[in-house]
Amino acid sequence: MSENVKENYSIMFTNYPDIVNIEQMRKMLGGIGVTLAYKLLKQGKIKSMKIGREYKIPKSCIIQYLLDEQIDL
Repeated sequence: MSENVKENYSIMFTNYPDIVNIEQMRKMLGGIGVTLAYKLLKQGKIKSMKIGREYKIPKSCIIQYLLDEQIDL
């Protein structure tokens, strides 16, 4: 089941580049707020890298976060 769900997320996010910024991540997660977005990154719940002052987030890490959260439901 997880592989099917992962494939669905990959299809949902085809319009996004492989590396997204904070605004794109917020949209991918349903329009979450800025504070929550930064909190998820700072706590390491979504893996990212900080280059200068900007976060660069691999799309695959957002998909992994969604899969992990779905298991907790």
